[in-house]
Amino acid sequence: MNGGTGSVVRIFPDIHALSHAAADMFRLLSRKAVSDHGRFTTALSGGSTPKELYTLLAEKPYSDQIDWARVRPFWVDERCVPREHEDSNFKLVHEVLLSRVAIPEENVHRIKGERGAEWAAADYEQDLKAFFGNGDWPAFDLIILGVGEDGHTASLFPGFSQVLEPRRLAAPVFLDAQKRDRVTLTLPVLNHAKQVLFLAAGLSKQKIIKSILEDGNPDGVPAGFVHPVMGSSSWYLDQDAACQLLPR
Repeated sequence: MNGGTGSVVRIFPDIHALSHAAADMFRLLSRKAVSDHGRFTTALSGGSTPKELYTLLAEKPYSDQIDWARVRPFWVDERCVPREHEDSNFKLVHEVLLSRVAIPEENVHRIKGERGAEWAAADYEQDLKAFFGNGDWPAFDLIILGVGEDGHTASLFPGFSQVLEPRRLAAPVFLDAQKRDRVTLTLPVLNHAKQVLFLAAGLSKQKIIKSILEDGNPDGVPAGFVHPVMGSSSWYLDQDAACQLLPR
């Protein structure tokens, strides 16, 4: 179905079926990108929902059907912790995927959050510019996103100034003392992707999914502002997350 944002919305019985479909998209887009321009660029999210996707990609048949030597993984966002920290998005992806496939270490573009949010954001922006070129916004072949119950995506939180950032590719996000500072890709980078894939599962996401996809994002949450200007967006939902959407 098509959501109110013009996005493609697919609903699956559970997170297992959702993850297999997402793995199929990853495989197909990677093969097309390598055929078209010799590399596949992707920005990955952390969290429990995409973890099963990454686990599948490290297993057959997917692991044998992706040219990992031509895959260039970046991260959507990162907490300001060491790479080995349990809260690190890099650690999650590395443990369940990157350490299990034949991807060259130099292909991996990590956010160095342990150096502090401001430094890490500036360093990551330079990495993005060096890789994609200084002239235009990066055009990722695939960006994988989640959505929080409050409507945040990446580390773009409702009410934070980073949501309105017009120029930077990566921005520092300073949270209160009980939470960890972060680095995030900015909204213009998300909106210049060739394909954005949102993954959402669980009953806790039902209200925000309805608000964004059916009600037109009346609260103006960041996830509802992701509309690729030249690309496409898809929402892969399990039945629980989609349970408030009207049938089509």
